[in-house]
Amino acid sequence: MPIGPPLNPDCISRTAPAKVNLALAVGPPREGDGLHPICSWFAPIDLADELLITRLEDDRLSRYAILWHERALRQTPIDWSISKDLAVRAHLLLEQEVGRALPVQLKLTKRIPVGGGLGGGSSNAAAMLLGVRDLFELSIPDDRMVQLALTLGSDVPFFLKAGPAVVAGVGERIDRTPAVQSGAALVLLFPSFGCPTGAVYRAFDELRAPAIREREVMAMAQRASVVDAELFNDLAAPAERVAPDLADLRARAASLAERPVHITGSGSTMFIVCENGPRQAADLSA
Repeated sequence: MPIGPPLNPDCISRTAPAKVNLALAVGPPREGDGLHPICSWFAPIDLADELLITRLEDDRLSRYAILWHERALRQTPIDWSISKDLAVRAHLLLEQEVGRALPVQLKLTKRIPVGGGLGGGSSNAAAMLLGVRDLFELSIPDDRMVQLALTLGSDVPFFLKAGPAVVAGVGERIDRTPAVQSGAALVLLFPSFGCPTGAVYRAFDELRAPAIREREVMAMAQRASVVDAELFNDLAAPAERVAPDLADLRARAASLAERPVHITGSGSTMFIVCENGPRQAADLSA
């Protein structure tokens, strides 16, 4: 969604919010492609990256800059190839879709930790798809945008629209759900390390996969009520197996907060639910 009016018609700003998995059910890998079906209650949160996209003259080459915001809580080296960045790949995908160059300058300012299970890269990709479509007034319908987004990653289609949703299958099924109960707040905990998603899923496969609990996730999301005792994540134990320090940090945090501590996605970010809202969250964060 836009973060303010554009400075000029050739420049657009978009926020790319992070998400948490309030509940995450995972099934065994599918035959054929080996992908794991999921059913998860996704909720966007206030933590967000920022994209500034400027349209360049038709004969110019695109250029991209990715940097950390000075107030980002966990800054890690931006050491990946620019061509592998999901926002850049989203731009190149749109060029391929329309069959012509769409020259832009991108400034991506990051706040969302990398490798934390918060979907930052996927959100960046969705924001780039929407921003470039608007900037060049491309006639790509929403259903086609979802198809394109899915080729970039299973979480990307979720971020094309605002609000919580149940995401199922391998990201292609998105059912928007009521807004999460008013008054609730989350405290996020950022370990100094990330959890590699592939390794977490391999650890999941080594454990006995439970029957995927779609009904539980759907019921929870439709009630829009975040209840500690109901929240679960089938990737939590595999993440702690891949990163043993995560289990220790989680136990220590739960002891200090005197509340359950949950893991989002494949980790390593954790969160604590504060039913009484921001004031309780502020007290807990102090």
